[in-house]
Order: sequence, then C-alpha cells, then structure tokens
Amino acid sequence: MMIHEPLRVTTPGGAYDVLIGPALLDELADQLAAQGVVGRLWLVSDPQVARLYGDRVLAALQRAGRHATLYQVPMGEHSKDLAVAAQLYDWLLAGGIERRDAILALGGGVIGDLAGFVAATVLRGVSLVQLPTNLQAMVDSAIGGKTGINHALGKNLIGAFHQPRLVLADTTTLATLPMRERSAGWAEVVKHGVIRDAGLFAWLERLDGAMLPDEPACSALLRRAVAVKVDVVNLDERETGERMLLNYGHTLGHAIEAEAGYGTLLHGEAVAIGMDLEAQIAERLGCFTAGDVARQRALLRQLGLGTSIPAGMTAAALLDRTLRDKKVQAGRVRWVLPHAIGSAAVHADVPDSLVQAVVAAACDPQSMTEQTRQ
Repeated sequence: MMIHEPLRVTTPGGAYDVLIGPALLDELADQLAAQGVVGRLWLVSDPQVARLYGDRVLAALQRAGRHATLYQVPMGEHSKDLAVAAQLYDWLLAGGIERRDAILALGGGVIGDLAGFVAATVLRGVSLVQLPTNLQAMVDSAIGGKTGINHALGKNLIGAFHQPRLVLADTTTLATLPMRERSAGWAEVVKHGVIRDAGLFAWLERLDGAMLPDEPACSALLRRAVAVKVDVVNLDERETGERMLLNYGHTLGHAIEAEAGYGTLLHGEAVAIGMDLEAQIAERLGCFTAGDVARQRALLRQLGLGTSIPAGMTAAALLDRTLRDKKVQAGRVRWVLPHAIGSAAVHADVPDSLVQAVVAAACDPQSMTEQTRQ
C-alpha cells in the first residue's frame, strides 16, 4: 500500500504520476493497467540491477498475464552511447515492437536516459515507464522527460524530451546501493534544497551522514525532494526559463565529468564539485554569502561528497567544455547561481574573468595560497 498520494506532473508533453514508497515494484502490473499501458513490455536494465530485481519484475508481470522481456546493457556512463542505443533498436525491431508497447527503464540515471532516448525515437515514439532504483534517478533524472546520450564533446548533447507514462520509485531498492552511489545521489537532493527549498536543506543537515532514514521518513524526504522537480517541470517543460534552475552545479559539473572521462566520476560526484564552484562564483558576484558557501560545502561533505577538482585538470580545458553546454546562448554561458539557501536565479552576465579566476584557483589551490600570502 502506498504511503503517500502520487505527485502529478502535468505538461504539454504528457501528464503522469510519480509514485514514491516501499515495495512499489510489487504493484507495477496494477499501476500499468491503471495507466492504460496494454501492449508488450520491453524491460531495459544493467547486469547489477537485473540480478537484484529483474527476475522479480518479470515474474510479477508474467503472473499478471503481461508479455515482458529483458535486455541488459553494460553498466556505467559508457552505455549512454549511439552504439548501445543501436543495439537496443536491433533488439526491439527484431522482436516486433509496436507503438502501443512500452519500454520500462529499470535502473539509475544511465538506464533511464538511454532507454528513454530509445523510447522517444523508435517507431517515432513509444510509451516509457521509469523504474528508478537509485537516489539520483528517483529525485531527478527519471522525472521531467529529459532523455539522452553522450557525445565525446559533452554530456547529454544528443537527446529528446519524452515524458514517461509513469514513474514508480520503490524506496526498498535503495538498501542495495553501494555507499558511493548513495552519496552521489545526495548531490541532486542538496541541489533541490539550495535552489528552491531551504527546509529540505535543513532536513538534510540533520541526517546521520549519508545514511538513509528509516521508513516512512525516507519516502517523506524523497517526496519533498521530488516535489521540487515536479513543481519546476510543471512550470517549464522545455527548459526555457524556470527549469534551468535545475542545472545548478551542472555546467561545471558536466565539464568535470567529461574531462575526467565518462565513468571515472559518478554524475553526482561531479555535480557536487560544480555546485561548490558555482557557489564560489555567486559569492564573488556578491549574491551569495561566504557563510552559505561554507554551509553548502559542509553538507556535501557530510553526505560523503568531495568538493575538490580532481588533480591534473586545467582551467582552460574545463572552461572550453562549458562553452559546449546546452545552456550557452549567443556564445555566453547562462549560469545558475544561488542567492540564498532556498533561492537561485539564472545569470547571463557573469564575467568570464571571474569564472576563470574561481576555476583556476580550484585547479591550483597552491597558487591561490601564494597569492593570499602576497
């Protein structure tokens, strides 16, 4: 039985429920029927998640008389690739997928983005159901219809908006997450607190490190984080205004993730570093206090996330990658910067020299120390 009523996404591209709570995978067949998903089901996952939950999901669907098959793609960010997408197209088309069928994405953000992109494009679009199994996907990437794959020049540069028919987040799957993946997922929750919900941020500060609270507090906390995403998407489906706030930490985070080589850093690990840098940019502009920069940094570290740029990266390489960011307009990066814990805004007039100074100091903290002494 669901602990909470569903959150409702309502956009021009589609309306659907987001369900959050324990043991929801056991309700999947009923929920699909309630949403009118009546065709065959094509389940996409990776070996780790499939080993834990694949047989359980398939068995439950088959008991309900549903035709469901499973395809596993390799684990990790490298699967968000045109070659892997082509393998999925081959599987689906050879199997006779029809437009009334649905693709089910069982896994984290990589699976959701990849399977979502394939669902958006095969037969010019079939239904998508998101079944997120990690923290980052539950509170962020599974919601809102963004799908995509990576390119050598940047993250998520090839993709489509394709709203799912249903998002079903079974919180019991979080118990099997490795600690590193759990910590990485907290970055998106912190982001939601910084940009829109100071109370959520304060709730996170009361947690015992990166440990998840017990139920029902766990579902309540995640529901509050998801509510931020849902509210923003309902206002701005296509990222023309308000939805850009959800990119806080991602401009430099994506640059760091790509520069490190996809798979070296988890997405949330790179976003945490990006949030710290972008908070420093906001401080230098005078719109975010040093105290709030320190408060955000302390919370990220409490949740097991680092805030330092990996050794060997240069400011020039990172800044070059930011110019390929999807938010660049007329050659200018539009930065999402915090103004206070719980409030943020988009800035199109941040001086390049200021950004360069912050990033250069982070790439070479010894140089900054020497400048301070002088």
